[in-house]
Order: sequence, then structure tokens, then C-alpha cells
Amino acid sequence: MASFPTIPKLYAGRCVFITGATGFMGKNLLEKILRSCPDVKTIYILIRPKKGKDVGQRLEDLLSSKLFEKLRKEQPSFASKIQPVTGDILHDNLGVSQTDERLVVDNVSIVFHSAATVKFDEEMKLSVEMNVIGTKRVIDFCKKIKNLEAMLHVSTAYSNCNQKRIEERIYDPPLAPHKLIDACEWMDGDVLNTLTPKMIGDRPNSYTYTKAIAESLIYQQCQNMPVVIFRPSIVGASWTEPEPGWVDNYNGPTGLLAAIGNGVLRIMKGDFDGTSDVIPVDLASKMMIAVAWYTIIEKPSELKVFHCTTGQINRFTWGNMERMSYEYFMKNPLNMIARIPNPRFTKSTIWHDINVIFDHMIPAYIMDFYLWMKGRKPIFIKIQDRLRKAVGSLDFFTSNEWEFSNDNMYMLLNKMSSEDRKTFNFDPKCIHWPTYMEQYCLGTKKFVLREELAELPKARKTVQRLQRINLVTNIILIIVIWRLLINRVSIAKSLWNFLIGWAIKIFQKLPKVAKSS
Repeated sequence: MASFPTIPKLYAGRCVFITGATGFMGKNLLEKILRSCPDVKTIYILIRPKKGKDVGQRLEDLLSSKLFEKLRKEQPSFASKIQPVTGDILHDNLGVSQTDERLVVDNVSIVFHSAATVKFDEEMKLSVEMNVIGTKRVIDFCKKIKNLEAMLHVSTAYSNCNQKRIEERIYDPPLAPHKLIDACEWMDGDVLNTLTPKMIGDRPNSYTYTKAIAESLIYQQCQNMPVVIFRPSIVGASWTEPEPGWVDNYNGPTGLLAAIGNGVLRIMKGDFDGTSDVIPVDLASKMMIAVAWYTIIEKPSELKVFHCTTGQINRFTWGNMERMSYEYFMKNPLNMIARIPNPRFTKSTIWHDINVIFDHMIPAYIMDFYLWMKGRKPIFIKIQDRLRKAVGSLDFFTSNEWEFSNDNMYMLLNKMSSEDRKTFNFDPKCIHWPTYMEQYCLGTKKFVLREELAELPKARKTVQRLQRINLVTNIILIIVIWRLLINRVSIAKSLWNFLIGWAIKIFQKLPKVAKSS
């Protein structure tokens, strides 16, 4: 092990190519390479024009992100090492120009392929186009690279979620890649959408289905290439780097936390005691960098798969998320809060549906009626409709759990020097979940909802006011229900009179106690 170069030394002077660098994981990976491997020569990032912005504007927006603040202070000229490559995995040859292709082909030795659609409910045609055909285009492009030493493909730990125990190996695909690609070439989108439930079978969505097929494609077409597959579980906010709690999208747990913090999500299908296999994005990025390092120094003779998961190493449950999200959103509430946070997971469909009606829909109608009376646009019913669809796509993952093997993760850690284990520590044992969840809740508030932490005192006063309103509302409701019972049950009437008499006596004694003191 002493003869192996450290990770920063191995990356020194090398050129890297990243697809998906504007995505959540891709940009965190980009930042970590630049900050912890300061002598890397050039990082080429595949980037496409989007929403009226050209590549230059998108790169400027990316690098002005708060994610890069620490890097800007440590390496003010870091941007000079980033070379944008105009292109798109939806186009043949990635849509790159001959000039850019020559730059990448001649100079790059390490490739990270993280571009994909991560929408669970994406239409099958687009999901195949991006996750399967897009991967094929990346493979074909990488075959041209003259000195390719490592190509890392980002998959998902749930690509084989039809299994309960998932090993670090390639599984048989639900359909041969070439058959799926051929079908998507001649079938239109509507036909594919109709066939999707039958196609995915015992998988929950098009995302996990196409990711499984992409893995099989890599296994078939990359036999003589230095390729490795990386499978993270549910990627969440950062643990420590470059800033605790950093997150910039609503995917996965972040969307749940934002809705819980606002008080609009109060009941979810899920197993309270089930494993919530969340992996912080910075741990995933560190491991990706180390996996590429390992691939170069060891040159494995067969395709390796690396799991990046927490469930069997440092267990966190959906019940933990329920309790901690309530605790930390009460401590650090959101500014735009509609109701007191009160998240609950249940395995009962009936209980879930009853709560959706009485704790989601009826309050939403009441709040929309209030907005209408004030001359404002009703929004809460629309929010609930969108929320129901988004949360429904997560039911499969919150209601089931899996056992992931992690042998290659610890093999990799043992290969690394003590210095590298400090700089690139991805051991899930380092996570302290209460601290992580508090940071995650604050990160959702700060980075996703863009709320200023200086406004926390005002938000806490709002929560106190909502608590008083909630208490008064509950008391009134109890009284109304009780009075209705009194008219029908004689024992209830006797108990009511006893309680009223007891309360009167207590209040009569209060002034005497005050005078004597």
C-alpha cells in the first residue's frame, strides 16, 4: 500500500471528464475534486444550453453557487481549470463539436458519468433515451479516448430493488438492452406509457427499471474497458463538505422535509421502523473519487460494483426522520409555515387515507376559502394534489427495506492511506444522525427555500402563535363533541357537571393563594 500514490497525487496532472456536472451529485463531485485535488490539470464538463441560457451563462450560474464559496476563498482561480464542453447525452456522439471531441479524446484519462433523469415517474421513452441510450452514447464516446484509465458509471442501489438482499454484482436485466432500445425506436410515447406497468413488472418505476438495463448494457459493451459501477442509495444533503446541510433540489428526502417543515405534509405511507438508507452527497462524491483512484492503481480484471449505502453500517429509520424532522423544524422553523409540523409514517392504507381527508384535504379547503375571502388566489388544494403525487412515488421506498452488501466499500477504505482516509472519508459510521438531520433541516431552509437564518426569531414567534391557535381549536372541538355526547349519554352529562364544578372550585381558590403568597 505504501507504493500507491495518494489520491491527490494520482489526480495531479490528469484531465477529468464529467457528465451531469450541473446536477446535484455532479456539482458536488466537481467541487470536491477541485478543492481536494488542487493539482488536477483540467476538468471538462458536458453541459447543454437550457431554458434560454447558453453554456457560458449556465457555467457562470453553476460556479456562482454557494457550493463553491469555500473553494473560491482557497483557490480564487479555480475556474480556469474547468473547460465546458457543449453537448447533450440525448445526441449522437454526445453532440460535441470536433474541436471539443479532440480535446477530450486526447487529454482525458478519468470519466465520471452521472448524467441521467432521476424522476421516478418519468415517461418510459425519455427515461430510456437518457438512462440507457444516453449511457450507450457515453460508452461509445469513451471508446475513442486514447488514454482512458477509469470510467465510473453512477447507477443506484435500487436498480435491483426486486431483490431483498443486493450484492455488489451485475444482475440479469428485466429485458435485454438492445430489445428495449429497438422497441423505443419504433414505438411512440403513448404506446410505451400504456405498456410501462407491464414492462417494469416487480420494479416500482421507470427509473429503477432503466438503471438496471443500463448496468447490463455496460457489462455487455465494456468488457475490455476500465469501467466501474457506483451504486449510491438515497442521496441527501451534505454531512460536512463543503458546508454542512448543503442541498439544492427537492429530490428524495429534501422534498419531504420542505413539506413537513411547511406543515402541509403530515401523513405518509411508510414503515416507522423501516430503514431509511440516506447517504450524504459529500460521502458519495468522496467515494466516487476514491473508486476511480482504485481502478487506476489496481486495474481490476473484471467489472466491479461499489455500494455506497448506510443501512447495514449506521442504521437510520423513517421513524427517526419523523421524530427528528419535527424536533428540528420546531427548533428552527421555516418562514412560510402554514401549520405546525406533525409528520407521521403509517403502514395502514385505511388510516393513511382517513388522515389525508381530515388532516390534509379539509384543512386545505378551509385555508383556500380563507384566502378567497381575503381576495387572494387559493393555493393549498393544488399544493396537496402535487404533494400527493410526489409522496406517492416514494411509497415503495418508505414501505420496504433492503440489505446491501458493502464489502467493496471497506476493501477500498483499507487500500487508502491514513491521509486519504481523512480527506476522503466516506465511512458511514462517521455520521451522527441527530446532528445530520438538524443540519439537513437548516440546509433545506437556507439553500433550497432560500430563507435567511436571521429571520428565525420571527419564524419562532409564528410557530408559537400557531400553537396557541391549534390549542384553542382543539379545545373548541373537544367541547363541541362532548356537548353532542351529553345530549345522548347520561353518564357523560354527570361527568361534564363534575368537571365544570371542579374547575370552578379551582379558580375560586386561585385569588386566596395569590394573597397568601
